[in-house]
Amino acid sequence: MDRPTGVILPTLTGVQIPFASSARSSLGVEWELQLVDRQSRELSAGAIEVLEEIRPDGEDEHPKAKHELLQSTVEVITGVCTTVGEAKADLAATVAEVAAAADRRGLGLLCAGTHPFTDWQTQLISPKERYLQLVERMQWLARRLQIFGVHVHVGVRSPDKAMPIVTALTQYVPHFLALSASSPFWVGCDTGLASARSKVFEGMPTAGLPMQLPDWPGFEHYMETLITTGAIESVREVWWDIRPHPGFGTVELRICDGLPTLEEVGVVAALSQCLVEQFDGQLDRGYTLPTPPEWVLRENKWRAARYGLDADVIVDEKGTVRPVRQALLDLAEDLAPTARRLGCEGELAGVERVLAVGASYQRQRAAALASDGDLRAVVDGLLAELRDGLPAAGPASGPEGPVPGPSACAGGHAA
Repeated sequence: MDRPTGVILPTLTGVQIPFASSARSSLGVEWELQLVDRQSRELSAGAIEVLEEIRPDGEDEHPKAKHELLQSTVEVITGVCTTVGEAKADLAATVAEVAAAADRRGLGLLCAGTHPFTDWQTQLISPKERYLQLVERMQWLARRLQIFGVHVHVGVRSPDKAMPIVTALTQYVPHFLALSASSPFWVGCDTGLASARSKVFEGMPTAGLPMQLPDWPGFEHYMETLITTGAIESVREVWWDIRPHPGFGTVELRICDGLPTLEEVGVVAALSQCLVEQFDGQLDRGYTLPTPPEWVLRENKWRAARYGLDADVIVDEKGTVRPVRQALLDLAEDLAPTARRLGCEGELAGVERVLAVGASYQRQRAAALASDGDLRAVVDGLLAELRDGLPAAGPASGPEGPVPGPSACAGGHAA
């Protein structure tokens, strides 16, 4: 999503945090892409050169392609969009620019929650003061953030709605994480997890599940405490899985692993937009949105990170469980009327397609097994998916069902 013109993400004045209210259910998407050397398949520092090439004349930077923490990352962002289809078209146009500039340097583009085998200790930090300060303050925790995600912003009109919507959305953390899980490998090892990225990111002191704050003044007080005690310098240093974004006037869903295809990005964007729209309408009708028990949220997030689409999630305080696959299908059915109003019915229906071909972590493991553990084949598959889209079939649609992943270390490129 474009950075607001003339607006700086706020630091505190007293206890007030300005909220730039947005049009209801407006949409913005951020997609963190990996630059990889086409020969070695390793992550490669090329963002500075790529972004300089595509920077419009007379501008300091490209309006929709940005640096991230690592020089092997380019973040592609949309403008403020109305529909998921508009956001996908916006992303596709910028990705085409980035891909062409990368290709001229022998680099390819892919996206997944982690790179299968590159060692994070080899990576260069982007030369921006914000990132250098982050590494200086967080040290090892920041240096190992060789992780990639998709962030979806959905506009809300009032700060009074932001925290109730954030809290209500947390019950769907396992749905989003299981569907997007794409990080089974870490530095050449199969972690045994569907989403290693989510566990790596939780190491940051202000990351993970959001605090359950009752209202906007509660959020302001929490931020004031963090800033006055020196824990953070501004609101943008709170990296919750779901958070309010005061500068954009949005609720931002940050839980998703990096998604390899534009089709999958569209699916999670549709789920996000529909859920926020539904909650927004319920608040207008005077409903009180749910506050899920924290122990259920933490357990469900762990189950999704560990088992992905094979997770059984807890659906009530009595400990009732149900397969997250069925929960996703039921959620898509429940949101279908909202999706029709928002014009994203086709993208929401993509939930079934992802379940049929398998989430990315399953597809990656299948590629590794088919190549006798050569993780370069996983990279090749991810490169192809970003270029060509979801495969026609995958491990989840084969006769043996989802492919289980070994938990042993793959020892680099090959087991």
